[in-house]
Amino acid sequence: MKIKNIDEIKKLCEEVAAPLSVEVADVVFTQGKNPTLTIYIDKEGGVDLDTCEIFHNAIDAPLDLLDPTFGMPYTLNVSSLGADRPFVKESDFLSHIGKRVEVKLHSSVRGKKFYDGILTSYDKERITVKVSDGNTFSFDFKNIVKVNEYIDFD
Repeated sequence: MKIKNIDEIKKLCEEVAAPLSVEVADVVFTQGKNPTLTIYIDKEGGVDLDTCEIFHNAIDAPLDLLDPTFGMPYTLNVSSLGADRPFVKESDFLSHIGKRVEVKLHSSVRGKKFYDGILTSYDKERITVKVSDGNTFSFDFKNIVKVNEYIDFD
């Protein structure tokens, strides 16, 4: 299925999101038997079901006018990034300094590919995490698969 440029779709989404105090984090189109346009949103204080519904209702008519699939049917989904969303922007890292994070690595450091601890520093090349035993580790971004907020299931 042919679709319009994803950047054009994202721009429209951002225009609709701004007055709602919502940030468009990502726009993904999945082809297949049931083509789907998923818009991932974020907001200060987090995204709940009501926020998703408000944005969905606000973006529906403008998307119809844009016609991202040139008249072909698709499903529109609006979703939060989720609790375990990966950090992608500098602001994601900076806002979590002093907080507990999870780090997944490509190759092991001291025999481990997974660490959790307090994010103590960030720069464009690496992060530093203090783990529970008091040790501090610096991880280069080229070795990091994913960093996200620590989720405590207890």
